[in-house]
Amino acid sequence: MQGLKNKCVLVTGGAGGIGRVTAARFLEEGAQVVVFDKDEKACRLIEKELPSLEPSIIVDVSDADSVEKAFAKFDAHFNKLDILINNAGISFRHSFLDITPEQWQTVISINLNGLFYVAQQAARRMLAGDGGVILNMGSTNALMGYHYYADYNASKAGVIELTRSMALELGPKIRVNALCPGFIMTPMQESEYSPKMRKDFEEKLPLRRLGKPEDVASLFAFLASDEASFITGEYIVIDGGEIVGGLASHA
Repeated sequence: MQGLKNKCVLVTGGAGGIGRVTAARFLEEGAQVVVFDKDEKACRLIEKELPSLEPSIIVDVSDADSVEKAFAKFDAHFNKLDILINNAGISFRHSFLDITPEQWQTVISINLNGLFYVAQQAARRMLAGDGGVILNMGSTNALMGYHYYADYNASKAGVIELTRSMALELGPKIRVNALCPGFIMTPMQESEYSPKMRKDFEEKLPLRRLGKPEDVASLFAFLASDEASFITGEYIVIDGGEIVGGLASHA
């Protein structure tokens, strides 16, 4: 992709799943990559897997003070931030009536509050520099009703409207977009869906396969590149055709 070489890229939730694969993709593009993640063990593992990765920074994105301290550590080692991949997130599979206040707060705190805390810190640095790109992790769950994910759905719907608002206020120096993946095979998805459930879902998709983290990483790379320089304020769906026929609304 054009314009990614030597860029400084921050990936939240970058030690596992889509974040790990995305970090690897930007390294392949010649970028300098820093991971923010809460899981210290996973951070050490990814640093071994990707020797060219910069030292990871341990942070709880749901805690504004933790985010501020993490960016202070970032500033001590880097003099710019060009691209933010705002990827950290969590979900639980449970019925609406079974969601506890604590579970609701956990999902909103990480998926929406945490995304806001990180984006705000990143935007301040980009505006003080040469601008940049912020890519927020949304979901097809933000666009259609899904069973058993009311808290997650609500958090991701908030991400889309936050993305639009950010694009309005931060342009022209910063482009802001959201990615809305469908069913991507990550460890989080594997823990929530049985093999039969995954197979049944796969057979409903026009492309007859589930998504891979590499699919999402490729879209992140494109949207962060100069090739997407006229795209901002949008949510881009990557779902193998999942929502075009309303398949996502099935239990």
